[in-house]
Amino acid sequence: MTFTIASDAPERPRGEPARPALPAARIDIVVPVYNEQAALQDSIRRLHEFLSHEMPYAWRIVIADNASTDATLAMARALAFELDHVTVLHLDRKGRGRALRAAWTASDADVLCYMDVDLSTDLRALLPLISPLVCGHSEVAIGSRLAPGARIVRGPKREIISRCYNGLLRHVLRARFSDAQCGFKAIRADAAQTLLPLIEDQGWFFDTELLILAQRRGLRIHEVAVDWIDDPDSRVAIVSTAAADLRGVIRLGLAAPVARFLTIGVASTVAYAILYLLLRGALGAGGANALALALTAVANTQANRRFTFQIRGRAGLLRQHAAGAVVYLIALGLTAGALDVLVALQPHPARLLEVVVLVAATTVATVTRYVALRSWVFARRRRVPGVVRATAR
Repeated sequence: MTFTIASDAPERPRGEPARPALPAARIDIVVPVYNEQAALQDSIRRLHEFLSHEMPYAWRIVIADNASTDATLAMARALAFELDHVTVLHLDRKGRGRALRAAWTASDADVLCYMDVDLSTDLRALLPLISPLVCGHSEVAIGSRLAPGARIVRGPKREIISRCYNGLLRHVLRARFSDAQCGFKAIRADAAQTLLPLIEDQGWFFDTELLILAQRRGLRIHEVAVDWIDDPDSRVAIVSTAAADLRGVIRLGLAAPVARFLTIGVASTVAYAILYLLLRGALGAGGANALALALTAVANTQANRRFTFQIRGRAGLLRQHAAGAVVYLIALGLTAGALDVLVALQPHPARLLEVVVLVAATTVATVTRYVALRSWVFARRRRVPGVVRATAR
């Protein structure tokens, strides 16, 4: 179906006081659905009624059907025919992330939202959710059931699972937001254009990946503490969803700067050991150690510059490699000292024992290298990702 955008906000009912002038903006509210014939009509009508009376911006409801096998699609099309500013997007494959990606990519709105069809989140939180995006204060906004001031009604099992999952995100992925999976989010269209091509997940982990990528790119995430009532008829399969989420957490964790640094570090250590063995006969232990370490240090610094810290261009290149040389001298001191201790304990050590001792010393030096690279060599001023919390009432 062809999308239609409201040219202006719905007309104010007679006798209602005028609202303050607000920036012109267009809002898309996407409602992903799969076999939701029981809840669809009541929820869309309630949402439509709320937007018609409370939303000061131009708006549109997009029902994104995820390959439903019941009457959901037919009901959605009937609602779109009956109600103004309601459209339908049909996909022939399941996946909430897939539905959001398709709807947001096709949209020409300024702010892109989504909410679960059960409307578990109090709709009064919608305006506090999108207003910071309209005014340019933030790029992403989320409803949070775990932020201070939130009021929620749900069973202990879901409460424990939610808190454990978000705790895992904080410890493994260093998430600064409190609730990754609340089905009540919004994003500026320009931020969506940047993030959507980077998101791999097509299912429930889509939300988490979106937020982690936004945080890593320094986008400001606005949190709204919401009133939320659990839907007892939720279709989320907890076990399979949890397993998929854990796989996503591992994937994002391996893509983090620390993981990239460790990968480069392992490759450098292997190269160092090979070079040491090749040079040992001609240069002796000290000379082989110094030259092998120097060659791999230069390559290591450049690889970390390019891949770990994602710095491009020539700006600061000489300064960074000069600082890397200082880090090299520290590593050289550690490895040379380890060799001296080894020779003192065993005057004629085997080559293999030398390599083992040097690799152990290099491993210690790797920790020093990472701290130095992150805090000094490649330190740069950049906007720190922020999470701003608010309470909707």
